[in-house]
Amino acid sequence: MNSAGWFLLVGGLMLAMGLTAPAIKRSPFTSAMVYLAIGLLVGPTVFGLFHFNPLKQSALLEVLTEVAVLISLFSAGLKMPVPLTYARWRTPIFLAFFSMTVTVALIACFAHYVLDMSLGAAVLLGAIIAPTDPVLATDVQIRHAEDRDRLRFTLTCEAGMNDGTAFPFVMLGLGLLGLHDLGEFGLRWALMDVLWATLAGVSLGGAAGWGLAQLGAQLRKNGQDRGLLDIFLGLGLIGAVYGLCLWLSAWGFLAVFFAAVALRHTELSLSAAAVEVRQPSQSATSWAEATSDQHISVASLVFKEHIERLSELVLILLIGGMLFVDSWSWRALWLALFVFVIARPLSVLAGLIGTRTPWRIRGLTSWFGVRGIGSLYYLMYAIQHGLSDELAVELIHLTLVVVALSIVVHGISVKPLMSRFWQEPERE
Repeated sequence: MNSAGWFLLVGGLMLAMGLTAPAIKRSPFTSAMVYLAIGLLVGPTVFGLFHFNPLKQSALLEVLTEVAVLISLFSAGLKMPVPLTYARWRTPIFLAFFSMTVTVALIACFAHYVLDMSLGAAVLLGAIIAPTDPVLATDVQIRHAEDRDRLRFTLTCEAGMNDGTAFPFVMLGLGLLGLHDLGEFGLRWALMDVLWATLAGVSLGGAAGWGLAQLGAQLRKNGQDRGLLDIFLGLGLIGAVYGLCLWLSAWGFLAVFFAAVALRHTELSLSAAAVEVRQPSQSATSWAEATSDQHISVASLVFKEHIERLSELVLILLIGGMLFVDSWSWRALWLALFVFVIARPLSVLAGLIGTRTPWRIRGLTSWFGVRGIGSLYYLMYAIQHGLSDELAVELIHLTLVVVALSIVVHGISVKPLMSRFWQEPERE
């Protein structure tokens, strides 16, 4: 497909989605399912009008997916409700760290013993498809910063963190394949890739978000309209934090998410503190919410959500253009079934043992583990680090089928399940 064809396809699809948005919202399917179906139709699966080769274009696809995930993580962090409390964050933290580890281990065991993959390839596959996706799970994510829905918060917060907590396992898989230095007895991996990279990413992101919020508070004192400036500040925060993490060998995905969380939390805290001085008779919370449209986080959120939706359209079209008929092997189908029905539920239940999380939340969380653009990024990242062509092709087919089926089965089930079992949001 030439440039004219691409402009016509993407432009026409954007027009169609814009004109039919209310109908799609009422329909039993999601916009991601529409993009995937069109990608399959025009791709090599049906008409063969275009084929995007992920092996040859892995560098380009790595950048595209990287940017999409960063924008989505930042948007998710901006929508995190405040104040920050351990009671509220305990469940997603357990899911993002402990359940992530269990998921990788279960998928690695399945790939090693059932699919007969080497240990390194099995661990790498587990790390690629274990994280849930912040880009595609729109229908089960927090809708705005004042949303107090406990299930949506849990799923959004988990997706915001586990795209970063999966990175150590990607490096472990690459190390077992001889493509990354794990150190003697894995000591370098444990100290650098797990402890340092994780703690540095969270700390750097939190400090940067706090600092930008303080700067924004000073800029607000002049009373000028800074809508465009706030958008630039938000984008600049993403770029600066992620660049520093790459330089310091820290996990940038975690840093960007926590930078957004810290930015939002600090802005509202400063607003609430200001009202105690200026208007002691008015609720600090209500004043902070009333002035939230002046915050950097709010001003930049809408713009980033538009970019997020555009990236979703393009990347899912590309997924459809990467799938062939023979990509749908029994190996891939069995893997997808194992991930959805066994690995995800078991890891969620294991991660929430001993918590007071209601069983209804545990059940819905066990099912809504959407895989998507994050998995595609990790796949391209691994290919760029020297995977053999044979292993790369196998991982491409397995990952794409899991992601495509996740888009379909989770997309079909999200609206019926949410309407039937989650009619009244639970509040903490």
